[in-house]
Formats: sequence, structure tokens, C-alpha cells
Amino acid sequence: MNCGTGEDALWLAHRGIRVFATDVSPAMLQLAQDKLAASPGGAPARFRRLAWEELETLDEGPFDGALSNFGGLNCVRDLRRAARALGARLRPGATAILCIMGPVVPWEWAWFLAQGSPRKAFRRLRRDGAQWSGIAVHYPSIAETRRAFAPEFRAVRVAAIGAVLPPPYTEKRLGRYPRLLTALDRVERRFETLWPLPRLADHYLIELERV
Repeated sequence: MNCGTGEDALWLAHRGIRVFATDVSPAMLQLAQDKLAASPGGAPARFRRLAWEELETLDEGPFDGALSNFGGLNCVRDLRRAARALGARLRPGATAILCIMGPVVPWEWAWFLAQGSPRKAFRRLRRDGAQWSGIAVHYPSIAETRRAFAPEFRAVRVAAIGAVLPPPYTEKRLGRYPRLLTALDRVERRFETLWPLPRLADHYLIELERV
């Protein structure tokens, strides 16, 4: 789901996984199709325009697993509805891996407050979400995501992405310190599942099992 330009889809396909990839953006899907066409020897991947809100209409499946990377679910208002639709299209025992932007990010608070932008610093805490390119972006907590995906799914693992490491938008300035970033990355990868790091991360990666 929300495959973007197809990087994850093609990475999986080149490792022998049959991939059915979707995105709401025709432009993104065209880039993904172009990458697939340029792949040496091809790959077992198909692309189709589909929004999370349209998942209930999908007549494909059942599938062995699902991946939603880097905040696709943050653009979905009704997380419970999305969870039910996904559960109906996965086999029992299937794995769903979701990468979601969390609401509490101390790195973001410090970064934007230092720039005199408190509105940006605390945008994730707004009850009605934040606006981006005309889209309402919501930031569910780990607990909210667990509740939304139960009882169809149980949480197996939660990890931090960007708790010790700074968020990607700091790269222009902090990218000048590669050794520091490498050290922070090592620390984060070692303790990524240790509480409270997932709760304080730019994104959290939650692995669910269809029950």
C-alpha cells in the first residue's frame, strides 16, 4: 500500500516475492512502472492505482503479507476502517508491516523551536491533524494503532525510526557530521525496540500478525 515510486516493491520482487503494489498517485505509479520496465530480467510486480479508502473494493487476494511504508496511513482519517479492510484481504498468520509517523517527537520540537516556529514544532499534537498539500495528516500513537487494528491483528514488534537519529529534514545541516550520524544510527538500531524510543520517534515501525 502507498508504494510511491516502487522502491520497496521492486526490492521485494527482485528477491522472489510476488508483489501487488498500489498507490493513489498516477504519477508515482508511472515512475514505478518505468522502473519495472527498466529492471534487468523483469520482476514479479504489478502496480495499480488504489487509495487506502478504496481497499474494500479490491477483489485481489488473499495475500500473505502487507507493507505500508513511511506515513501512508497518516493520511487516512478512519484507521479502524482501513484495518478491517486490510484484515479481510490477508490470510490468517499473515504479517502486516506499517511505518507510521508518531505524535510525540522531541527532535522535532527542539528543531523547530530553535528556528522560532512553535506551530511547526507541535503540529503533530493537533486533534484535527496538520494540513499538507491539501491533505489532513493525522498522527496516531502506538496505542491508538494497536486498538484500531484489533481484533483482526495482534502487535508482534514495535521499533523506532528517528528517535535517536534526527528526522530527514535536518539532513541539510546535520549531514555535515556523518560520523555523528553513523554513531547515532548504531545506537538507534541497537535499542530501537526499547521503550520509550518507539513512542518518541519520527516514525514507528509496527509489525502485526493477522489472527
